Formats: sequence, C-alpha cells, structure tokens
Amino acid sequence: MKGTLAMKIKLFTRGLAAILLGSACLVAVASADGDAIVQTAGNVSYVSGGVGTTSIDRLNSLAKDFNVKLVFALNSGAYLSDVRVAIADAKGTPLLDTTSEGPWFLVKLAAGDYQIVATVAGKAVKQRISVSTGKLRTIDFRWASE
Repeated sequence: MKGTLAMKIKLFTRGLAAILLGSACLVAVASADGDAIVQTAGNVSYVSGGVGTTSIDRLNSLAKDFNVKLVFALNSGAYLSDVRVAIADAKGTPLLDTTSEGPWFLVKLAAGDYQIVATVAGKAVKQRISVSTGKLRTIDFRWASE
C-alpha cells in the first residue's frame, strides 16, 4: 500500500511539473510573437503594445483592422506604457476600461462621439473624439512628466 501511494505521489508530481513547464513555454511563445494580442470587451476590439521593433511591426500589421490609434508619451517624446485607458460613449456609458501594455493602443469603435481618459501615475488626460468609419485616426496623449 505504501509503495502504491508513493508511486501515485511521484506520478502526480511529475505530471504537475510537466504542466508547469508547458505553461512556462506557452508564455514564452506568446512573448516571442510580440505582445500584440487582439482582445474584445463588449463590441470593442483593441490591442496594445509598441515596446520594441517586433511589437511595433505586429501593431502596424494589425492597424488596418482598427480606426483609432492612441499614442501615449511625455512632452519630451519619451513613450509610456501601463497607461489606464477608459473609453465612454457620448452619453457617458463606459465601453472599455483597461491598461495599455505599451505606448500604442489600437481600438475599433463604431462611428460616433467618445470621451477617452488616459491615466498615468494618477494624472488623467481627457479627450473627446468623433469617429467615422474609414481610415485610422491617431490621437496623441501627452503628459508633462510621469
């Protein structure tokens, strides 16, 4: 009985180790592909990134599928990541509240008016925009300092 229990524990431990190792490899594959993974919240699709050339290339290849590009930087020109992005429609109804993983944030919005609030280190910058279907529109968000 002792041998059987010890064998089951050993097999369980090996299986758990294999699962953990597989998960670590999966994360590495996702990172190697660039950090640009398209996500959806309600009817809003978005993707963020732009740290490094691989990520920038990936976002550039995806840009044709989006109609708004947000760019986050200091007035000095230094790009920012980990920016909280909140988008509401013209009536103030929240549509999206997430964090950008890099200085570029692509989003696909229906034609209409929106308020976008981008926040870094507790400092919020608000912009109202009108979106039409068609080509990509770039909106810059700038902060005096981080």
